[in-house]
Amino acid sequence: MHTGETPFTCDICGSSFSRRSTLQTHMRIHTGEKRFTCDICGNGFSRKSTLQIHMRIHTGEKPFSCDVCGTGFSHKSTLQTHMRIHTGEKPFTCDICGRGFSQKSTLESHMRIHTGEKPFTCDICGSGFSQKSTLEIHMRIHTGEKPFSCDVCGTGFSHKSALQAHRRIHTGEKPFTCDICGSSFSRKSTLQTHRRKHTGEKPFTCDICGSDFSQICTLRRHMRIHTGETPFICDVCGSSFSHKSTLQKHMRIHTGEKPFTCDICGHGFSQKSTLESHMRIHTGEKPFTCDICGSSFSQKSTLEIHMRIHTGEKPFSCDVCGTGFSHKSALQAHRRIHTGEKPFSCDVCGSSFSRKSTLQTHTRKHTGEKPFTCDICGSHFSQKCTLRRHMRIHCGEKPFICDVCGSDFSHKSTFQTHMRVHTREKPL
Repeated sequence: MHTGETPFTCDICGSSFSRRSTLQTHMRIHTGEKRFTCDICGNGFSRKSTLQIHMRIHTGEKPFSCDVCGTGFSHKSTLQTHMRIHTGEKPFTCDICGRGFSQKSTLESHMRIHTGEKPFTCDICGSGFSQKSTLEIHMRIHTGEKPFSCDVCGTGFSHKSALQAHRRIHTGEKPFTCDICGSSFSRKSTLQTHRRKHTGEKPFTCDICGSDFSQICTLRRHMRIHTGETPFICDVCGSSFSHKSTLQKHMRIHTGEKPFTCDICGHGFSQKSTLESHMRIHTGEKPFTCDICGSSFSQKSTLEIHMRIHTGEKPFSCDVCGTGFSHKSALQAHRRIHTGEKPFSCDVCGSSFSRKSTLQTHTRKHTGEKPFTCDICGSHFSQKCTLRRHMRIHCGEKPFICDVCGSDFSHKSTFQTHMRVHTREKPL
């Protein structure tokens, strides 16, 4: 008979019960007594009913079946939780962001996103994790365990998701599509990275210099600038590099590999950027412009050298006489004045020169080549400086002025001849 009376009270916590046997069972919570033991694994339980439920782990018994999909469960509570998949019920709600969850344990795990709590710690490296399952996956880094294998090629993976993504290499499946440009990807993470090209989002920031990056791997590579880390070492000469790609480019010095070829003239190059610079010879493109005088250049390095004309910077100094030069090549040519070295020889007459450019100009005496043409009258010249002097005829420029009488002249030689009128010097 159910009277609702609860005469049996727990002396420890004050809970009351209608039956003495129920109180006795309850007391085992406080005493820790576990009088019911599993004969198979030795686990102890305070209730007989709990032992009976536990035994289903060993027997495989699943007496509770889902009416919708037929899945069987060993616990009634597990079936009730499962049913929420079909009903869409999410009775557990996050107070912070409002997200709903079908299980209380899932809500508890989710809350750690907001609290930052990481209660599961790796005993080997000390890394903390918000979920036990994430720690278990992390441990495979240390153990080397790869429980998920590809049935096509046999490659092993530590994550099930990594195996699923890998399988798409074999199937060619690309289920993740960009809403903006329509590009498809085999991995969701690759799509997320791709979308940042459209949004301009750069969520990864360098703590040292504040630079922003769209990918965490790019930030890691960038950090080597600050740390000086150069983990990629050349087996041939021992040079070390901060980026793997830089090492790969460097190796072409040793192998002589030139994988980038000019479609126009057939020249080969070890780097793509060098080919791109070379192509401007053919296209005439000059994308680098001087902000001061407007001169354009095909290469950024040439613009940087040109800027020294305006800044007056002469970073290369002769260690013999101290003369400064804006170009390293100009210093090298100048040093030959002191050494007397003339490494450039004419194949026709044997004359030697200290500068390659002087040899090239000299060679035109033998070939008759006149590559510099006047746009106005069509006259041809063997030297660029001769063309410049010629242009004064057309533009009327007379830069050489007599200090005595004020007469002006377009050529220095004519000016010098005129000066003899004042000095009474007789020409030779």
